[in-house]
Amino acid sequence: MVRLFLVGLVGLASVGLSFKGGLAAGKEPPPLIPFVLPWDDHGAGPTNVSAWLDKPAGAHGPVVVKDGHLFDGRKRLRLLGVNVAFGANFPKHDDASKVAARMAKFGINCVRFHHMDMQTTPSGVFSKDGCTLDPSQLDKLDFFIAELKKNGIYTDLNLHVSRTYPDRPKWEGMPGFFKGVDNFDPSMIAMQRQYARDLLTHRNPYTKTRYIDEPAVALIEINNENALIQDWWGGRLDAMPSVYKDELARQWNAWLSAKYPDAESLRRAWGAFETPLGAEILANADFSQGLKGWTLEQHEGAKASAKVEPNGPGKKPALTIEVQQPGKESWHVQCNHPGIRLEGDRPYTLSFLAKSDQDRRIIVSAMQAHPPWTTLWSAPVSLTTIWQEYRFTFQPSAGDTRGRIGFGGLGSEVARYQLADVSLKAGGVLGFRPGEAYGRIEFVRKAEFSARTAEGQRDWVRFLCDVETRYWTGMARFLKDDLKAGALIVGTQMGWSPPQVQANLDVIDSHAYWQHPHFPGKPWDPDNWTVKNLPMAGLSGGGTLPNLGLARVQGKPFLCTEYNHAAPNTYSSEAFLLLATYAALQDWDGIFPFAYSHRLDGWDEGRIPSFFDIDQHPTKMATLPPAAAIFLRGDVPPAPMASFARPRSEQLIEAIRRSGPGVRADAFGVPRDQALTRRVGLDLEGSQEVRQSNGPLPWSWQDGVVTVDTPRSKVVIGSVKSGPFDLSGVTIDPKPNRQDWAAITLTSIEGDAIGSPGRILVTATGFVENTEMGWKDAEKTTVGRDWGKRPSLVEGVPATITLPVSATKVRAWALDERGGRQSEVKVRASGSKAVVEIGPAARTLWYEIIIIR
Repeated sequence: MVRLFLVGLVGLASVGLSFKGGLAAGKEPPPLIPFVLPWDDHGAGPTNVSAWLDKPAGAHGPVVVKDGHLFDGRKRLRLLGVNVAFGANFPKHDDASKVAARMAKFGINCVRFHHMDMQTTPSGVFSKDGCTLDPSQLDKLDFFIAELKKNGIYTDLNLHVSRTYPDRPKWEGMPGFFKGVDNFDPSMIAMQRQYARDLLTHRNPYTKTRYIDEPAVALIEINNENALIQDWWGGRLDAMPSVYKDELARQWNAWLSAKYPDAESLRRAWGAFETPLGAEILANADFSQGLKGWTLEQHEGAKASAKVEPNGPGKKPALTIEVQQPGKESWHVQCNHPGIRLEGDRPYTLSFLAKSDQDRRIIVSAMQAHPPWTTLWSAPVSLTTIWQEYRFTFQPSAGDTRGRIGFGGLGSEVARYQLADVSLKAGGVLGFRPGEAYGRIEFVRKAEFSARTAEGQRDWVRFLCDVETRYWTGMARFLKDDLKAGALIVGTQMGWSPPQVQANLDVIDSHAYWQHPHFPGKPWDPDNWTVKNLPMAGLSGGGTLPNLGLARVQGKPFLCTEYNHAAPNTYSSEAFLLLATYAALQDWDGIFPFAYSHRLDGWDEGRIPSFFDIDQHPTKMATLPPAAAIFLRGDVPPAPMASFARPRSEQLIEAIRRSGPGVRADAFGVPRDQALTRRVGLDLEGSQEVRQSNGPLPWSWQDGVVTVDTPRSKVVIGSVKSGPFDLSGVTIDPKPNRQDWAAITLTSIEGDAIGSPGRILVTATGFVENTEMGWKDAEKTTVGRDWGKRPSLVEGVPATITLPVSATKVRAWALDERGGRQSEVKVRASGSKAVVEIGPAARTLWYEIIIIR
């Protein structure tokens, strides 16, 4: 589970919002309310929307694709799924029945089985040998899937997620779980196929079907967040051992030989050439004039120093950079030499000596020395504790009269770096490396990519795309033709693999996280992390959502199988309401919060347990029923207008060459801001007819606030200072609270519309934390290991709700943690309208309103 798609707060200052306030100065907020949603509850009431699910799952046949969308055999199918990971894939039988029924209560109709393959029993599917499937684990999995099916919940089976292939050579700095390598290494592909055969041809004794035949298995995913181009682009394959490097080089030379009949045609096509080196470009390349011409940058509280010492390698001057205090991001410390004119149509050779106090990785780059600070070339550099020479020949992606050479990525941790004998000269060899010849072209390391000509680079990208396509389509054919699997096949996620590659599969998938945890030291360090405590609703630029929409491929079902606003963010109740609304607006086919649980048997946690688990997160779970109404029931209709980019195949190759595999519609002319008002994406066929109309848009994304206004769903998310909000005659007026921020929903559970006779579910969510949560800073960005204890605590959000109906026809109740009526709420009249006031005194997150005839 790798989190790319991280979105910073671009534009926050421009909207003039502050999210630190709340209540009048000097006024103490009401105390927080203990509120725990029972792990095993599936009781009746307005919070139970399980009736919206067809039972059992797959009753009408296998899930198929029709007109670019999912169908259950007879009608359109949308999936509101969740993920389970590690031990949570294997609940005890008694627990499985209760968990499945509870999921259905909240509108969940699909479970993505994730990270089954990392560990051995009891948290993984493998026996202690790491190869064979454990019978007791399979029994738990089988029973859980059968209980899900019974409750109308489909299954999404992930194949490779985090298995580390036994006995395969590893290397320093390799991608986790051999990502990228297992797209082309024959032995790893064989192991993937064997695992798929063992799992999918197994017969579930509780459903009496094999998984290849089970109609409740809607999806099979080949390889999570794993693609050759992505890991090559990140430089993580550069140091592969020869067993992998030689195999990829063999495939590369076979590909070139099939395209070019001889050496001369290859050289002519690539335009390989050598240009003599010119004069030194840097004004003070060797530091003989101290720091003149060089700039040490420190951002966001990072502290570092730079000095030139006389006794570097060969008695030459050396620049020493000491990082005393890391920044929040690695780029918060960097050293640059600005004032350089770069031309986009010529090669440059950069060389330098460098070392560090321990093995570290930095980034060397050529980029603009002015906004928008575009990177014109970059390469990763692996430093050791001894002086080494590094040399790069590159051609900038564009020219610039005010460029700079920079050494970045220095700010992650306390460290010591040294540089000497830096040189930048025009000229160098582009195209072939020394010793290369037809049939013996080396595997192209990312660090040396820029030393190839533009056409040589394009051929390498074409080759990587072809290798990936062969892998994904080969695995899909194995699943469908050899194993006869009836489920739809997902490859991997957009952003990792290019759109034209993943479009060969049945379904397109993507992932996104708002304010994913940041680890400034070592990855996943439980003591050293931050999660920015900021809301996304109404943010300029749309936060995570445009990137998702712009990656959609027209004519293919589109899923987002991982999404979350990571805990302990105190605004996170917005997460699934925003995603559900946007997914409905874009007419997607599935959304999956990540994750329901990672925990082995620990279902009754009674508190927020971690960054991602939502099963015991009170405000995230409480907002799932209104999210289900918006997306599953279709309360929010698709946007009436659409904008789809139609790139040609060579345009896609060029975009990957310049920017990597994360190619979206905005790279081909679709403005990002249209993603919030129109259906957007890529049309790779160029012939899809998109029907458009000029109907009203059912939502509003404004500065600091998002509203949804449809007959059966009314939603306000964001700053309470912008209220009251009139939503077609229904008024929601949030009052000041701890953060002056709230997410309030009205959902018609029974009835044609809110305001007509029927039953309404109201949710009102805001600040949330655990008892005695160990906040480490005033901004509430981290608790380290101190997540606090049970029970979870919530804010009783105050608001006034005005309905266009006589008060004599309205009754209201505060609901308890199971969704049962706990106390009646007074309804007063305001002229001909009914007014319901909610707030801390009710000690709840949700309410029921009944309108009688």
